[in-house]
Amino acid sequence: MANVNIADIRNIGIMAHIDAGKTTLSERMLFYCQKIHRLGEVHDGAATMDFMPEEQERGITIASACTTCQWNGNSINLVDTPGHVDFTMEVQRCLRVLDGAVCVFCAVGGVEPQSETVWRQSEQFRVPKLAFVNKMDRDGANFEAVLGAMRERLGANPVAINMPLGAGPDYDGVIDLIAMEKIQFDAASEGMTVLRSPLSDAETGLAAPWREKLLESLAEIDDQIMEKWLAGEAVPADWIHAALRRAVISRAITPVLAGAALRNSGVQPLLDAISQYLPSPLDLPPAIGIDDRGSEVEIRPDAAAPAAGLVFKVLMEGGRKTAFVRLYSGTVAEGQTLVNSRTGKTDRLGRLFRLNADRREQLPSLQ
Repeated sequence: MANVNIADIRNIGIMAHIDAGKTTLSERMLFYCQKIHRLGEVHDGAATMDFMPEEQERGITIASACTTCQWNGNSINLVDTPGHVDFTMEVQRCLRVLDGAVCVFCAVGGVEPQSETVWRQSEQFRVPKLAFVNKMDRDGANFEAVLGAMRERLGANPVAINMPLGAGPDYDGVIDLIAMEKIQFDAASEGMTVLRSPLSDAETGLAAPWREKLLESLAEIDDQIMEKWLAGEAVPADWIHAALRRAVISRAITPVLAGAALRNSGVQPLLDAISQYLPSPLDLPPAIGIDDRGSEVEIRPDAAAPAAGLVFKVLMEGGRKTAFVRLYSGTVAEGQTLVNSRTGKTDRLGRLFRLNADRREQLPSLQ
């Protein structure tokens, strides 16, 4: 396996209440990352990440699915988790090994019961998060109401970094509140072509209060931005990006983006935000493991260190165990023997795979 710079890795999950559109969003993310070359729809039973027959029949995610894609030089390891309350434990197992997450909210339903459950689970594991308000093209969509519900019901500090241009049938893309540009997504190319253009006077007036709120929120936690903001000076975009990254990693702020995944709109800005703001393994405190003497040890992300990982899911397939593992340090290879710190016994590794939902790429080693 080719070496990957650890700073360029994003281990993230997509989580939401059922029917918020997270598997549709995952499908668009894979499409724009060119991991897949044809869009499959959940309602047709053709979504990449819902590959089990039961999922395709019911149109819901039952089991978490994993894949890897590339965006702006970053390697994104993506886990699509179930949204149904009956599969909450599946979400919790995945959250244990994630460095960041994207919480998807329906623009009409807002913060729904399972949204609260998965949010609080992610807080237990101190997972930094972005939020994506989906389905802005539906009747009754209300971006501002979703942010209000996040504050009231989740105790979050949501801050919009882009905002919808219109809502319901009038939805027509988003406004980038950092660059102060209009972003539209070409329907003819299934949203692959992204069009940026200057704001009109009316659009600038619409966006100004939202941008002011963004700067005010950052000024509260960043002294440099506060000095500029209080002096009425322009704040450079790179300062905003850097401050947002620090705020996300410290979980002081949850950046919020808008879009309509089914209409192929708003997904690329979310991918940009994942790359820019969610942490790499190097940005987080080291994991705590148990060594062969039963003592706690810090595990730092270093390919040259002893191998240490956490098995977070086990499947029985064809009479053989398939273990899903998050490797925290070191390098492992086929046939290598590792110690199970829980049982004290040794386990020999069989074949190693990198997953793309139900498809597998065999690898001689992992690091």
